[in-house]
Amino acid sequence: MTTHLYFSLIPEALIASMLPPEEFGQYYATGHKFKSKGQAVFFEVDPSYRHEYFDIEGALAKCVAKPDGSPKNSVYISMYRVMEHLTMASLGKLYLTTANGATLGLSRASQVPSAVPELHMYQDLAPINSLVVSRLDPAFFCADVTSTPSKFFSFPGLCFVELELGPLAHDPENGLEGDLPYTFMQHLREALMELKPGGKRNKLVHRVHSLVFPFRMVKGGFYVGIGSDFVYYPMPSQAVLRKDHSNWWRSANL
Repeated sequence: MTTHLYFSLIPEALIASMLPPEEFGQYYATGHKFKSKGQAVFFEVDPSYRHEYFDIEGALAKCVAKPDGSPKNSVYISMYRVMEHLTMASLGKLYLTTANGATLGLSRASQVPSAVPELHMYQDLAPINSLVVSRLDPAFFCADVTSTPSKFFSFPGLCFVELELGPLAHDPENGLEGDLPYTFMQHLREALMELKPGGKRNKLVHRVHSLVFPFRMVKGGFYVGIGSDFVYYPMPSQAVLRKDHSNWWRSANL
């Protein structure tokens, strides 16, 4: 059986598994007996990737079929400082698994979308899990905390997703909330209103925020920055999801 390497974002971990991505997503989100549920977000990692920080060979030696021939579900290689020891070239497709175990694969785009002059909300996924609003487009936001930091701190890499703000992206004070599902709307408005030209570029909404978010609120897609490399994994439109991935879409909105 083929052994896969997965970089999980919820929580941050490097995992070896004999399960292919769709089966791993179901196992990771629900377990085999469907007794626990929780959405999962993970990358497939090049199985040939090696770094002295990880004992990948030791994990692979333990990732063997069970006596009855069934595959080994998971062997945890590391749950600490994973992202900083990966390379952009080692990351493959990104997978989103719903709490019910349905998995959608996203491919890397050839380029990052053009910047749009509006306010943004970013959910950091690894190596931190802060919720931040920003005047910066995704590429500049990532560089601001990684390759060219404007503060006294920086990260070796960052994976994050942009979440929908609706009308608040242009008018945080008076914009209609519509179907935005956030339970902290007043706090969100106040944070967005601090992002004025010549003032703050970024504002923390929650220093430590739940990594679980509604997949329907993903705006544009997911971003990864490692060193000076920055890439984009676009999220299909809701129309495409309804048409071409209807089972996943229904599962994501239960």
